[in-house]
Amino acid sequence: MGSRSDAFHTPPAPGCAESPVVGVDACRTGWVAVTLDEEGRFAGADTAEALSELLGRVPDAAVVAVDMPLGLLAEGWREADALATAMVAPHRSRVFSVPPREVWEAADYDEANAVCRRVAKKGLSRQSWGLAAKLREANACRDGGDHRLYEVHPEVSFAALDEGRPVPWSKKSWNGQAVRRRLLEGQGIVLPDDLGPAGRVPPDDVLDAAAAAWSARRIALQAARSLPDPPQTAETGLPVAIWY
Repeated sequence: MGSRSDAFHTPPAPGCAESPVVGVDACRTGWVAVTLDEEGRFAGADTAEALSELLGRVPDAAVVAVDMPLGLLAEGWREADALATAMVAPHRSRVFSVPPREVWEAADYDEANAVCRRVAKKGLSRQSWGLAAKLREANACRDGGDHRLYEVHPEVSFAALDEGRPVPWSKKSWNGQAVRRRLLEGQGIVLPDDLGPAGRVPPDDVLDAAAAAWSARRIALQAARSLPDPPQTAETGLPVAIWY
């Protein structure tokens, strides 16, 4: 595991990226990561069943940007999700709203849905609940002290890569993947045709991890923006925001 501190991780000075950065996306087999070197170029891809295992393999990374909600509120809905939804409109379904912490502490979907209706006045979709295990895992890593972790949303990152225009095609479509790959290449992030074992991961997950890595580098350079700005704050004292 990388270095830890009681205070939230402070990125390097503006214009300075002295260490590699990593973008991480959840996938069917666990997690997939794309690493960029100090110059922002592709440096490798990796997979692991557990996020903690993946983090342990990149001890020198300055920032690890992960496509998973980080920071759960005691009550109410997160501002970050509403702002991200507006940024990728009209493709609103690409972002889901994250309910309060109590919902994610439920034992199963039925309980979570009931808790969500009670504390947030709105039901929880089964698709959202499907993220519960990985959401808990990612938050346990950051709440446990790995403050290199920042939350990102690849569709927000891709929109930012294209001057605020969301990609019109699905990330699972030929057109959608071609556009996303071109946007990354425009930033010097060239994904090789052969990713080794990581190449078994669906291409949209790899592209999402690469977009997360682009945002991670912006965070390291202190060039990133956050939704909202300034971030909300979780009960842990850590920020609740989507960075890009």
